[in-house]
Amino acid sequence: MQQIGFDVGGTFTDLVVCDADDNIRTLKVLSTPEDYSRGILEGIGQLVDHEVLAPASVERMVHAFTVATNALLTRNGARVGLITTRGFRDVLEIGRLRMPQLYNMDWDKPPPLVRRALRLEVTERLSATGEVVTPLDEADVRRAVDELVEAGVDSIAVCLLHAYVDARHERRVVEIARERAPQLAISASHQVLPEIREFERTSTTVVNAFVKPVVDAYLARLESGLREARVDAPLMIMQSAGGVMKSQTARQLPSYCIESGPAAGAVGAAALGKLLGIPNIIAFDMGGTTAKACLIENGEPRLTAELEVGQSLNAGQRLLSGGGYVVRAPAIDLAEIGAGGGSLAWIDAGGALRVGPKSASSVPRPDCYGRGGSTPTVTDANVVIGFLHRSHLLDGAMPIDSAAAVAAIGGALGVPLGVSAHEPAWGVHTVADATMVRAVQAVTSEIGRSPREFTMIAFGGSGAVHAATLAMAAGIAHIVVPPASGVFSAFGLLFTRIVHRLVRTCGMDAAQPDLVRLNALLEELRAEATDLMKAEGVRLEASETTLQLELRYRGQSSEIAVDLAQPPSREGIDASVQDFHREHERTYGYFSPQEPVQLVNLRLRVRARAGRTAQVRASGVRPAIEAVREARSETRRVYFGERWGWQDTPVLRRAQLGAATGPLVIEEYDTTTVVPPGACVDLDAAGCIRIDLSEIL
Repeated sequence: MQQIGFDVGGTFTDLVVCDADDNIRTLKVLSTPEDYSRGILEGIGQLVDHEVLAPASVERMVHAFTVATNALLTRNGARVGLITTRGFRDVLEIGRLRMPQLYNMDWDKPPPLVRRALRLEVTERLSATGEVVTPLDEADVRRAVDELVEAGVDSIAVCLLHAYVDARHERRVVEIARERAPQLAISASHQVLPEIREFERTSTTVVNAFVKPVVDAYLARLESGLREARVDAPLMIMQSAGGVMKSQTARQLPSYCIESGPAAGAVGAAALGKLLGIPNIIAFDMGGTTAKACLIENGEPRLTAELEVGQSLNAGQRLLSGGGYVVRAPAIDLAEIGAGGGSLAWIDAGGALRVGPKSASSVPRPDCYGRGGSTPTVTDANVVIGFLHRSHLLDGAMPIDSAAAVAAIGGALGVPLGVSAHEPAWGVHTVADATMVRAVQAVTSEIGRSPREFTMIAFGGSGAVHAATLAMAAGIAHIVVPPASGVFSAFGLLFTRIVHRLVRTCGMDAAQPDLVRLNALLEELRAEATDLMKAEGVRLEASETTLQLELRYRGQSSEIAVDLAQPPSREGIDASVQDFHREHERTYGYFSPQEPVQLVNLRLRVRARAGRTAQVRASGVRPAIEAVREARSETRRVYFGERWGWQDTPVLRRAQLGAATGPLVIEEYDTTTVVPPGACVDLDAAGCIRIDLSEIL
């Protein structure tokens, strides 16, 4: 039997196939932005043609996609209408008083995903405790639905006041909408986010409605293509928080899959860390368009309760929020930045060298690919300085035009600066590293962690190329480059389990908790979790649950999640409060035990118990298509900046590596690892490349 994972990125689509004996085959194909499913299906076709994949033997497929993110970035989602409580039409536009560019008078808020004419009010009102203050006017609802249909909307978001406490009015609105407009996609806040905070709940529901038809159509095309290819296994979709759900569930709740792709790599890094006995990790993923950093502590990726999406690629600084659309859904806490192999390098009006956030992506691609690019990229720079092979990548399957890279770097950057091509090329590499350091700091220094205390696991097509120079800039001494690191996010999909995270708002004082209400809410969560797991085909006895409280000091506007023993008790809550004080001090540098603590939300995670997952064995990892060029040892000139200059550098394969000292270049099908002069490197028992920078930091 076989498992297959496929991860769609901005430049490449990565596919990984694993059989029952943990033999792993990898494939990289160029992404197809006009329809990402086409690139996946072409890759599967190649795997079948080369007898790597046997369609009838596939028992599990896991997919990570960027379709929802791209729809938000390009504002190319559905035409959405919003039905809300009278008086709350403008909650979406008012938003929060946060500006990512405080002193930029030209900065504007992102336009609402629902224009004002399509935000309609209906007469109804519930109190904060769920009592009916004003009954629902059903004639008002019918009028609103008919008006939205006439306006040509594709999708309706329903978000009524206090529906997180009692959804009776919201459920009736949904029933009427389905009766009068069965052709429309409908997203209701009590299904998407039954949680306090009117703006966040409205924003998340609207985002779900905006991307729902896009994701639904994409997954329908993909599933149809898979059936035509006779691959009939259930399609599982990666969630932003690290678990997977069935494709049918993802179609209804696409807002939970916004950061689907980046989450897969973090899950893989956490699994690898457990195998290697490394609990504290910075997962660094550098692809063709972006670079991501994630903190893993005690073997678990750090989670965040919300994220902002659809903004221009951020600078790794999460304190500067307000530039995107808020999605209040659990997600692995990632800092993402516009610095990848395809990021464009340019000189700004002040004469400074800049890198990103714009990218050449898979069309037209970097100049060295010989596919029509006209602006130098990070990949071009790495070819010029010798970090990448000057004639081919992918073991010869992708020719490289080094002359085009030199011409692009020299013409666009070297001539204006009056220097040889290798100097601005090194500058591009260094500026990209400096940009990515901010992403590393965002997941460490900004929350009270020191990067020096963590091991970096580097992956992605460009991750191992930049890992050493980036780690040196961030003060990180130890690096691990796993097997199949260039397709590691796709590999990480094979470690996933079915997971659902549920929430109920409780709103009470921690000193006087209402245990009856807490236990009633817990029973609601358990019943919902049971239904969800049954729909996923998982028996209750084959799953496990964990419970968390989200706490804050009275008057604060954000919470910290801590574990809570089941069932809720006074002693368990007191222990959670002490954990909250400790985590508050660690994250913010202080705690106030004399301040009243509020219980805000009760969260439950239900997860399928771990089944068989692939084991990392370098000897079992091979490209799906045999190398075009025969691998051989060689030496080439590599430029390591002013500190070391040009070096005659041995070029090896991973299997040839033993204990050594840099400079060294290790070339593989899916990536290249660069070891700077003076760094120690070795291959461990799991086939991972270990780099120690202690002597050169």
